[in-house]
Amino acid sequence: MQPFTKRVVDLILAIPPGRVMTYGQIAEAAGNRRGARQVVRILHSLSASCGLPWHRVVNAQGRIAFSDEEGRFSQRALLEAEGVVFRADGRIDLAVYRHTEL
Repeated sequence: MQPFTKRVVDLILAIPPGRVMTYGQIAEAAGNRRGARQVVRILHSLSASCGLPWHRVVNAQGRIAFSDEEGRFSQRALLEAEGVVFRADGRIDLAVYRHTEL
């Protein structure tokens, strides 16, 4: 596993229940502030094999990034089960739920 990939995996594993991080936030903390798309690819390819809490990663606006309805529903249900509250516009208040303790 490449060092950046390892750092991304470790960061995602460290997100506690009821908290979220953004793709860009993870990329920057892992050493590549422009690597948000790499974080997406890492999540896609390693979520199952590494047991990543993929549902705790959202976009910079606090929105679920899935384009398909089933994916959005699943991620929202998992986050709500952990106590995350969505605003009326479908966004998560990052000032409240963003995990920042790195």
